[in-house]
Amino acid sequence: MSVIAEISIPATEFELGRIMDVSDSGTVELESLVPTGERAVPFFWVYGADFEAFEETVYEASSVDDLVQIDTYDDRVLYTFEWSVENDAVFRAVRAVNAYILNATGTGDSWRFELRFPSHDAMSTFQERCREDDIGFEVIRVYNPSKPDLGPWFGLTERQREAIVLAVEEGYYDIPRDCTTVELADALGISDQAVTERLRRAIVRLVTNTILTSPEN
Repeated sequence: MSVIAEISIPATEFELGRIMDVSDSGTVELESLVPTGERAVPFFWVYGADFEAFEETVYEASSVDDLVQIDTYDDRVLYTFEWSVENDAVFRAVRAVNAYILNATGTGDSWRFELRFPSHDAMSTFQERCREDDIGFEVIRVYNPSKPDLGPWFGLTERQREAIVLAVEEGYYDIPRDCTTVELADALGISDQAVTERLRRAIVRLVTNTILTSPEN
């Protein structure tokens, strides 16, 4: 049976946290992480940071290629870059146990991950790999999807809930559709690519915490 864990890791303990240095004022939210062999392409929002200083830090990382701004707003920027996963012990451990990143949010001090593991043994292996690599972490909570302590939104983040509720209310899932991702993006103040990704993550999380749960014996 799968298990979901919320884990906090200091930003200085793993490579991606050090690369995405937003100091004390900014926040990073991972939208998606697309694997490409030994490399990955993360898409992530940076909120309220010194964007020039942030970009300089990213460019200094030898494992990063071609930082690109996808969308820019007054207080946030959507970035992507190509990055070598093999240099990061945390992401190596995630990949080794076939875990899935449901959510990842970081500040200058720490990152909070929500990870779905295929089993308790997989979660234990992940923790052991982190300890072997001297990665300090705190397990905030662990729960089975079949007995979730998920609050009122089945584990959705506030932004995911906002996006999927708006999509339903505006007729995005109607046949024929009554609105487009561009219209949803305008209403939410983000890009249409970010809307698509946010809806995808919301649907994955809803399915994970509802349809994929096992009935109690």
